Amino acid sequence: MTAPQENKTTRCRAPGMSPEQPREMIIQTAIPLIAEYGATVTTAKIARAAGIGEGTIFRVFADKGELLQACVAKALSPEHAVRELDAIDVSQPLPDRLTEAAEALRAHLSRTGAIFGSLGHGGGKHPGTVRGAGRAESTTRIRAALAELLEPDRAALRRPPEQIAALFFGLLLTQPRTEDDPDLTPQELVELFLHGALSGSAE
Repeated sequence: MTAPQENKTTRCRAPGMSPEQPREMIIQTAIPLIAEYGATVTTAKIARAAGIGEGTIFRVFADKGELLQACVAKALSPEHAVRELDAIDVSQPLPDRLTEAAEALRAHLSRTGAIFGSLGHGGGKHPGTVRGAGRAESTTRIRAALAELLEPDRAALRRPPEQIAALFFGLLLTQPRTEDDPDLTPQELVELFLHGALSGSAE
């Protein structure tokens, strides 16, 4: 009788994942699958990819709908993008800072677009408040991080850094595309943003 009790005690004291760790692991595994398969992805497929039993998912999430909602909230969250913007060296020339920012934000927008597109959130309405920022909050935080990158050049800017940041982010969101021309590279986009559409030789 003693041995089983000792084993039980040992199991209870063994280190395990915190309540948030399995949740985060499931979300991170599910996001690329949702981007690929949309809402038709099964919890069984997600569980296999995560290397867990399907029942583990339902110990963390009430149902598949809650899992999908959490994944959209995670994809929309600006946390990763803001960290990358904050890590950019502000001692670099402004074009270099903005080029790095454009690369980071394009990756963020691509991740977000893949999830929204696969789930059919055409209008981009945030699906709730499950551990994630709404779109307005996300945009506000990203613009604030961009403004910090612009702050060292405030005296040279025609408008306040906050307004320039909003314009730059807006350009990234709405960059026009044609069937014949490839997307602008981050460097080309920054050059166009900073210097306008006229070439240096134009009068």
